[in-house]
Amino acid sequence: MHDSFPLHANAQVPAQAETHPVFNVSSELGDINLLTSDQALQEAVQREGAVWAMEDLSQFGALTGSREYLHLGYLANKYKPELDTHDRFGHRVDVVHYHPAYHELMRSAFAHQLHALPWVNPVAGAHVARAAKLLMQGQVEAGHICPTTMTFACIPSLRTTPKLAALWEDKILSAVYDPRNLPASQKNGLTVGMGMTEKQGGSDVRANTTFATPIDQHGPGESYETKTYEITGHKWFLSAPMCDLFLVLAKTEAGVSCFLVPRWRPDGTKNTLQVIRLKNKMGNVSNASSEVEFRGAFGWLVGDEGRGVATIIEMVSLTRFDCMIGSTAIMRMGLIQAIHHCQQRVAFGKKLIDQPLMQNLLADLTLEYEGALALTMRMARALDQQELDATNQHESLLARIATAIGKYWICKRTPNHSYEAMEVIGGSGVMEDSPMPRLYREAVINTIWEGSGNVQCLDVLRAMTKTPATVDAYFNEVRLALGKHALFDQAVSRLQAEFQNREYLEFRARHVGDQLAVVLQAALLLQHAPDSVSTAFCLSRLGQQGMHNYGSLPIGVNAKAIIHRTYQV
Repeated sequence: MHDSFPLHANAQVPAQAETHPVFNVSSELGDINLLTSDQALQEAVQREGAVWAMEDLSQFGALTGSREYLHLGYLANKYKPELDTHDRFGHRVDVVHYHPAYHELMRSAFAHQLHALPWVNPVAGAHVARAAKLLMQGQVEAGHICPTTMTFACIPSLRTTPKLAALWEDKILSAVYDPRNLPASQKNGLTVGMGMTEKQGGSDVRANTTFATPIDQHGPGESYETKTYEITGHKWFLSAPMCDLFLVLAKTEAGVSCFLVPRWRPDGTKNTLQVIRLKNKMGNVSNASSEVEFRGAFGWLVGDEGRGVATIIEMVSLTRFDCMIGSTAIMRMGLIQAIHHCQQRVAFGKKLIDQPLMQNLLADLTLEYEGALALTMRMARALDQQELDATNQHESLLARIATAIGKYWICKRTPNHSYEAMEVIGGSGVMEDSPMPRLYREAVINTIWEGSGNVQCLDVLRAMTKTPATVDAYFNEVRLALGKHALFDQAVSRLQAEFQNREYLEFRARHVGDQLAVVLQAALLLQHAPDSVSTAFCLSRLGQQGMHNYGSLPIGVNAKAIIHRTYQV
């Protein structure tokens, strides 16, 4: 055994835990303003009619981009909701427990009227302002957006039955988020969920087996006690089971009908809507999606018997619009995480942000976001216009077809966009303490919820067939950009030719949907975005090169200018 070398009297023992300095790494993204750092979003808000909201949106952008607020999203997903079907004494309770971060995000969302703005302040630009807020809130966390969206989207369906709307609307539109497990009469604000999907049906809701029978008399609900129904059956997916009210599809003798089902009966007893389990989803984990059974549950008919799909589709069209917003939000957060990393990380002698191939990739990802944002905010203006001016047929027809186009395309493009942003960050990007895995898992959700890609493409065809004027509205919109770029003009001609051949149209529905989406995005960017953006979009999406993997922009595009627009700090 060798003796140790003696230490000099003045020598210091090195800290054994410090084997190397930490340098050339990124830092936590935070304390940025999610509005003022995003030039494209600012322009869209002003262009589409919500200039009046800019100061409020800027304040909200500072809140949502703060480190503390972004951390709420992390906590809400780290600690998943938990279900208690019974209390310790054996009573049926069906209570879901959430982390306080989830409740704080919900409280903030309702306080800022993400669930209510166009309904409580129906002015020009209200949908645009709300969309901008939801886009920023969605960059923080996606799970709590689900009940926020459903509460927002229920209003048109509920208003098909004015007496029911009069009973519930004030509390649904309240700016107070009240998570207490109490009957609605004792609460200051209400949330609304939705139940459509059954095991055997999926998107085919006419295959549902849940049935409803009148307790006293047939007809739409009028009061707490009259014209009530008893519902028996199941739902394979019912999101946010702690909501106070649910719009549910069930069959009557007249066919599929829509019902409003409260979690508590008007007499203060628990309704027999029983949660069987929470779904173990790959994403959206902060939001408790559940499997439920209705064992003679109490409810009111909304709309007419046998018209359930037509009634609830009013809600579904708005939830699909919010899927567009949510996916666009995921794109933006992933993109700025990637840019933020590249501004700090050095490889092979220079920062990643200054390397040509990385610039190509980041610019291409930015173009995808710009196209998604432009289409989403244009649809927000269409919603504003059709509600404020019932005679404006163009906006109503455009919203009918372009919302389905946008839901299909934007949601479909987001998963690969999120993956590419994750790849930019590299090995650190796949770690669960990074936001990137959560963004990637969230990106998959919106492609499936509220109708998968195939369902959206078939809905586009349905709109074209049942309402041919939607096609005219679409081409009237894209024609506004004719003459601004040769590749765009050629793409419009090719698209028009697609509609001349109706043979095998359903087989070609995705191909047609792809073209409809990209041409509409190009039209909007050619009209409103800088030349650096619109030209690069046309060259990369409409040219002979076509759409390949991200990072394949042709030589000559101004990548630096494109990147700068989406992350200005």
